Amino acid sequence: MTKETISAVSRTSWKRLDAMRDKDIDLSEIPEITAAQMARAKLRVAGKPIQNGFPQIQVTRKDGSECFSMNNNPCDATLLDFWCWSTSDLVSNATRGVLAEYIVASALGLTNGVREQWKAFDLEYRGEKIEVKSAAYLQSWYHRELSKITFPIRPTRNWDASTNVQSKTARRRASIYVFCVLDHKDKATLDPLNLDQWRFYILDATVLNRKLGKQKSVGLTGLLKLKPRQARYDKIKICIEEISRRR
Repeated sequence: MTKETISAVSRTSWKRLDAMRDKDIDLSEIPEITAAQMARAKLRVAGKPIQNGFPQIQVTRKDGSECFSMNNNPCDATLLDFWCWSTSDLVSNATRGVLAEYIVASALGLTNGVREQWKAFDLEYRGEKIEVKSAAYLQSWYHRELSKITFPIRPTRNWDASTNVQSKTARRRASIYVFCVLDHKDKATLDPLNLDQWRFYILDATVLNRKLGKQKSVGLTGLLKLKPRQARYDKIKICIEEISRRR
């Protein structure tokens, strides 16, 4: 490059650039940084890598016997006491959802580890990414009528807990969905621990994507139109394996 080929006057429209919003910038030729790439990234100062923030905590499985402590001395209260206090209401929406995940994990023999709350899908079994959804006719609070069975199915943006990076595109991350219905309508005998009171509807995610697209929720009637496999607890594993084999 010579002086003759270099102009001292910039041809860039700086005013137009200053006025542009982030969404107006064409990034189509710039590949999105993946979570794996971010996980490998290292912050360097003067060529030396330094700790880049606080890493994800590696959770260890507890058994409930762990004690609270103060001044390096154990207290009377245990972790089991906390669990009993905080999650005894198995019918509440939040706890019932986690319980449904555990029930499906139990059917697949996946309960030895710990639940990953922020994972893009709930469970992984033989290479299949499984999303678990739950609904019930009865709620903990007073209500005049039975609740309608509705499941959230909206495409989501994945957030990676190890990098604190969220994906730019929204899509359904699982390959198989398990819709769990606490199918009992008498509060006096309602027992979420009784597996006979549950019904499970298992569906290949490709059917969900093809038939419902970006739809955010589906009711039980709409779900049944997609012809999911219907199962009791002891048949969940068989249904998932059948779907996986037919891919």
